[in-house]
Amino acid sequence: MQSKSRVTHSAAMFALFSLMLLTNGVNALISSNGLSNYSFPDNFIFGVATAAFQIEGGWNEGGKGESMWDTYLHKHPKFTVDQSNGDVAADSYHKYKQDLIMIKSIEVKYYRLSISWPRILPHGTDNYISKDGVRYYRKLFEELINANITPVVTLYHWDMPTALMDLGGWTNPKMVDYFEDYARVAFTLFGDIVKTWTTMNELHQHCFNGYGGNFFVPALKSHGVGAYLCSHYMLLAHARAYRLYDKQFRPHQKGKVGITLDAFWAEPKDYNKEEDHEAAERYLQMHVGLFAHPIYSDEGDYPLLVRNRIDDMSRNQGFARSRLPFFTPEEVAMVRGSSDFFGINHYTTYLMSNSSMEPEWVIPSVDHDTGVKIEQSKEWPIPGAEWLSVYPPGFRKLINWITKSYGKRVPIIVTENGVSDFGGKNDYSRVSYFNNYLEQLLLAIHEDGCNVSGYFAWTLMDDFEWNDGYKVKFGLFHVDFNSPGKERTPKLSALNYGEIVRTRRVNFNYIKMPSYKYNTLL
Repeated sequence: MQSKSRVTHSAAMFALFSLMLLTNGVNALISSNGLSNYSFPDNFIFGVATAAFQIEGGWNEGGKGESMWDTYLHKHPKFTVDQSNGDVAADSYHKYKQDLIMIKSIEVKYYRLSISWPRILPHGTDNYISKDGVRYYRKLFEELINANITPVVTLYHWDMPTALMDLGGWTNPKMVDYFEDYARVAFTLFGDIVKTWTTMNELHQHCFNGYGGNFFVPALKSHGVGAYLCSHYMLLAHARAYRLYDKQFRPHQKGKVGITLDAFWAEPKDYNKEEDHEAAERYLQMHVGLFAHPIYSDEGDYPLLVRNRIDDMSRNQGFARSRLPFFTPEEVAMVRGSSDFFGINHYTTYLMSNSSMEPEWVIPSVDHDTGVKIEQSKEWPIPGAEWLSVYPPGFRKLINWITKSYGKRVPIIVTENGVSDFGGKNDYSRVSYFNNYLEQLLLAIHEDGCNVSGYFAWTLMDDFEWNDGYKVKFGLFHVDFNSPGKERTPKLSALNYGEIVRTRRVNFNYIKMPSYKYNTLL
């Protein structure tokens, strides 16, 4: 996720906010006994999510090849704020059975996890398949199923094999072929027991912050050029994998394939200014529609606003052709409709206002193309990572925007949602976050009629959080990274989330912040 502001809040302010939400809830939305007025349907999917590079460790074990994150962090140890890497992480490569115990303890029936591309294909290409890698994932998937937990498997969660990154990664059109080959291997090896796949995770964050900037690896800083190449070829690679499954595997495996996008909610900074409303919509089109419109709209292709804006700006900047590549008519048809569900990751909201230039922007860049200044509200608390402020209504608004933009035909699955802090097992802020964001999801379902079929909490356990290293924590379970055994311990949020899963309702009174906690923080 992208850091866009340096807003800080005192511990006392956040404690007061959490106390208000936990003890009182939002009175208009809950009953007198603290229960949400609505409940989740019986067939609603509840799960937890992780990613291979963030928890597995075992970076050079079992014949695994290097990922670009392995290579880059070993060469640039100061890239992360704590100079850490993912070599061991939570050591789930060896301790996955403990992970299963955690999942069972909170009674969720779905586990979204990813395959490490270089653990299966050490060189990135399908001419050599690691038998050890195959055995590891096969055993993991089988044990999940034996425990009555359905695996939801992501093929690509940012850990590209270094051998392919050396060829330019997602700026190289050949990567579309290589990803299709990788998908074929995964569908062939595991498709008999894995019935729900997501091809890729957060194309927006990966491309704009890894290829367009240096917030994530590969840190190319190809502003306004590499970001769009990455987006274009990832969309094509996703569609090729989807069509491959549809044609060769779906008839007998009978599974589903989707994709996971990500979105901040764009809130107009001043509701009385039409230009701020226009800025918010433009931001959503440039950062969400760029990826969603080719897949989920009836007409396909990039949104007209996006197409025209980047074409015009490229021309005015002296480029011989648009910095945003074009789909052929055949590619438009291939990408359109290439997802069985709308996977969305959401964490936070930003305030949007119109701007032609900001000091930190470069030309060309996605920021300059978008022409929107984004800020955090000083009224929204920030319990952990500085980019993530808490504004629950933004979640409902985003779900409604997706529904309005793309209809109800394809169900929405919230593939990630969660909040960070700086550690501790009494994580009242996370309890509050899940209660209030899930309450907003209930309203989107029951009052707005949005077609939402599932929700995955990020994340099962504390993990390696990319350039934040191990400084911030998102886990329902605490991991002692200083211990050889990487012991896992449930936090209050694990107990609270388990209660929501069991009862299908949000109980704002299930875990309350004790009054002394606020007083001691003053």
